[in-house]
Amino acid sequence: MIVYNPKDWIKTISYLHNSKIFKRLLPYLIISVLVSWGLAYWELEYLNLSDKSWIKNITTVHNLLGFVLSLILVFRTNTAYDRWWEARKQWGALTNISRTMAIKLNAFLDPADKVNRSFYRKSIALFAETLFSYLRSDYTKFMLDEIEHPELHDLDDKKHGPNQVAALMYKKTNLLYKEGVLTGDQLIVLNKELTGMTDVCGACERIKNTPIPLGYSAFIKTFIILYTATLPIGLVFSMGYFVVAAVPFIFYVLATLEMIGESIEEPFGSDSDDLPIDKIAANIKRHCNEVLLP
Repeated sequence: MIVYNPKDWIKTISYLHNSKIFKRLLPYLIISVLVSWGLAYWELEYLNLSDKSWIKNITTVHNLLGFVLSLILVFRTNTAYDRWWEARKQWGALTNISRTMAIKLNAFLDPADKVNRSFYRKSIALFAETLFSYLRSDYTKFMLDEIEHPELHDLDDKKHGPNQVAALMYKKTNLLYKEGVLTGDQLIVLNKELTGMTDVCGACERIKNTPIPLGYSAFIKTFIILYTATLPIGLVFSMGYFVVAAVPFIFYVLATLEMIGESIEEPFGSDSDDLPIDKIAANIKRHCNEVLLP
């Protein structure tokens, strides 16, 4: 994710024209220029329909359709941003859950108990790291520090990583309760954070695995292409060959809105607009180390 100053108009505007969106749209813009020029040349030089009033009234249809298209694109962008913001809230919740759990365990565990402190220090951070890797569809790599924990070596990086880490943490917490290291009240207090982690994982999976319906996305793209492809037919008699510049610009605006929605509706990718979940996971690890180091 790019951190920028929203008050700096010059850099913000220049970013749009240097972004991947503009580069992806460039071939379509060239096609739009050629189609607009071809229709304008055909109508003005060969058909000579300038005296046909019904041809000029086609722009009224485009005005009505443009209003409908703008409403659809607004809804599309808002829906995509809701997904992006919901994902950010979930990772913010995971950060708070991890910090709170580390603080509670720091109070519950003996400062001299290096083994259990080391386990939770690594496993809490490991949950965020495995969730990050799972959402990015990468194989999880389990990094251990100087104190070995055989149970963490048994994690299978081809299975659901977050579930494995959460299960180990719950198993370890229950074992400490049976051994008398933790009291029943402390076990209940920690249960909220342990279940909260899996809740965050489930919410992120819901966002990742439920994209916008294919029919809706296909309709928007088809609507944009047909709308802009037929614009020169009605505009050429009022704008002349200027439609060669006007129509591609209209297509650029409409298509950019659609592509921005595509970009932010999948917030766990590696695009510049996606969430920096790798950095959030690294911050969680650093905060747990700060709290649980004996």
